[in-house]
Formats: sequence, C-alpha cells, structure tokens
Amino acid sequence: MKILKFGGTSVGSPQRMKDVCQLITDGNRKIVVLSAMSGTTNSLVEIADYIKKRNLEAAGNVINKLRTLYKQHVEELYSKEENKEKTNALLLDIFMHLHNLTTQEYSDKLEKEILAQGELMSTNMVTNYLKEQGVKVMLIPALDFMRTDSNGEPDMPYIKEHITDILKKNDGYELYITQGFICRNINGDVDNLQRGGSDYTACLVGAVLRAEEIQIWTDIDGMHNNDPRYVPNTTPVRQLNFEEAAELAYFGAKILHPTCIQPAHYAGVPVRLLNTMDPSAPGTIINDQMQKGTIKAVAAKDNITAIKIVSSRMLLATGFLHKLFETFEVNHTPVDMVTTSEVGVTLTIDNNAHLANIVEELKKYGTISIDENMCIICVVGDLRWGNVGFETLVTEALAQIPVRMIAYGGSNHNISFLVRESDKKAALCALSEKLFNNQQKAE
Repeated sequence: MKILKFGGTSVGSPQRMKDVCQLITDGNRKIVVLSAMSGTTNSLVEIADYIKKRNLEAAGNVINKLRTLYKQHVEELYSKEENKEKTNALLLDIFMHLHNLTTQEYSDKLEKEILAQGELMSTNMVTNYLKEQGVKVMLIPALDFMRTDSNGEPDMPYIKEHITDILKKNDGYELYITQGFICRNINGDVDNLQRGGSDYTACLVGAVLRAEEIQIWTDIDGMHNNDPRYVPNTTPVRQLNFEEAAELAYFGAKILHPTCIQPAHYAGVPVRLLNTMDPSAPGTIINDQMQKGTIKAVAAKDNITAIKIVSSRMLLATGFLHKLFETFEVNHTPVDMVTTSEVGVTLTIDNNAHLANIVEELKKYGTISIDENMCIICVVGDLRWGNVGFETLVTEALAQIPVRMIAYGGSNHNISFLVRESDKKAALCALSEKLFNNQQKAE
C-alpha cells in the first residue's frame, strides 16, 4: 500500500480536486492524506484572531465569506444535485459550528478546534466527489487514530493500533481518505501536529503501516539543487539519502519540514516528492541509498544571529561549554552552528525571542559580540572524510564572498557557511556555477 499526500494548492480549487481524484484512481489500494484547500487555513487563523480580540462581528463576516466561497466550490465540483445538497448540508454544519465557537472565550484549545475545520471540509468534499464517480472510497477521520502523547510527540503505538484496526474492519476499499495536520492530544482534545503538517501525517501513517512508499505531492517538481527564487536554471535532485534530505530541509529547502521524514527514515519507507501540476515528472526519491562522492544541493537559512563569547580566562575551564549551552537550553533557543578557538566560541541561532536574556547571562563568562542579519549557506552531499577535495571545491566557489563562520565535520553530509544576508544571492549563484554548472559543461 502507498500513502499519498496532497497539499493545499493541489486541492486549491474544484478543478484541482478533480485532477487529484484522477491521479489517485488507478485501481491500486492506497491511503490519501489531504490538506485544507489553499487559503482556508489563513481564513481560520483570522477567525481565531478576531475571537481573541473579541471582535465577534468580524469573525462572523469571515465565516460567512468562507461559506459563500465553499458554496460556489460545491456548484463547480459536483454534477448531481443530490451530491451538492449532501455536501452543502455537511459544510453548513461545519460553518454553524464555527459560528458557535465565536461565542466561547478564546484559548489555544479553541483555536486548534477552529483550525481543524479546513481539513474536515476538504476531505469530505473529495470523498463525496469520488463516490459520485463510482469509486469505492472510505473517509477515515484522523481524529480516530492520530494522537500525540504527554510530551506532544506522535504516539506511535496508539497510531499503529488504531489505524490498523480501522483498516481491518473496513477492508475491500480502493481508497481511504484522511485528514493531514489534525490529531487529538493525550487528553482527547482536538490538536495538530504543527511541524510538517500534512507531510508529517503521511509519514507517520506510512511508517506505522510499513508502506511501500510515501508520496508527497506539491506544486514543485521535487527538491531542487538550489533555491530557484535566487538562482537561475536550477534542476530537481532525483535521489537523496534521508540524511541529505533532512539537512536540506533544516537549512532552508521549503518543500519539506526537517522532522517530517524522520518516521519514514526509521521505518525504512522511501519518500517520493512529486508535482501535481506535472504528474509525469519523476520528482525526487528519498531513501537509504547513498550516491558516493556526489554533491547534491545547496540551501540557505535566513534570519541567523551569531553570538561570539571571548574569554581567555574561562575557555579551558572544566564545564565552560556546558554553562554556555545550558544558557541556550534554559532560554529554549536551539543552536545551529558552533565553532571554537583557544579563546572564543561562536554560536548561531535562528530565533531572537530570548536574545537579550541570553546575552545578559553569557556576559558572566566573557565578552560578547553579536552579528545579526546573517544567513547559513548549506552544501549537502556525500561529504564524508576521505572524499578528498570536496571542501576545497566548495570554499573556492565562495572565494569572493566574505565568510563569517565555517562548520565542517559535524555531519557526513553538510558543510555550512555563515555569510551576510546581503551576500546570500551571490553565494548561492557562485556555488551553483562551481558545483553544478561547471560539471554539466564538462559532461
């Protein structure tokens, strides 16, 4: 069995819903994970924000506007009046539920309840359309099997037990449709998976079922070898190792969230990135294979701050580094890069929410200097020690770019450079020219 996930743009209009339904009805049994229609979640966030501000009239106006839009979608999606009436009645229940929620006091719990309605609407609409087309399909609510534990992490044993039980009791269907993103928490309240959203749902389901393959369908032809927003003539990377994909996702490749493929990695289930707008394109396959001696791609992560601590008095003292990292831990701020010298340590962070507190605490241990508006450039591939010349090739590409930090050796798949955000485009283009374009010319 394969697990297919379609994002908001892939189901962003009645025609795109029809296109998706044509893609998934090939006669093979599969589970299809759907996001909310594009734009819907933004409207639901707006509704929650108005409730928080106690502007109930504005919240009601957004709900009514969304209701009108969905009524038009129903007219375009179905050909039979009975299916239009059935779907409109279901959507009406959801919109009346939203109106009822506006009378309640705002809370995080209330907002998550509101946000869940987008996926509930899209999955019901697609399921009803498939039934109209004569497809043997079943909607399996994610709230019946997707749950997080007391730490807010996916409860894998629970997920496996409940989805397996649902499938056993409802055998014989060609398609199973379910919602991405939404779940219940340990208390049974409606919640969401946050990181990776619907991609995370698909990978969790694929992992617990040991699926043949997990397919993530978006509007991009796989993961590219550089950022096409800044670099011309980028090309899709046809194969990535799980570790390479995680590095690229963490350091800026927007097509995947860095944590969402972890369940698939642990279960050994390949993940394929495909393009709904061009279904025949091969996309990118992510698996356990490693192409030796190959640099795959470049990514960039913005909004980085570098913090330098200089202290000839304390650097070699036992526990010094522990005290530094503890400061970031207490302030709930992850560290991206680290470099050290005899008298100093430089670290980078991508969240400045607690920067003032961090700096005040670090002043106990040395002299502090800050560089803001920085960018991490990440080069990913088979960069294991012994692949002679790769680090030289990469550094040569950045010969004209001022580099603040270099991190190499912490991973077998990544060399990272810290540069100014203003030098980002030049750095990305220089790396593409050196690593990919020159290679293509040579071939």
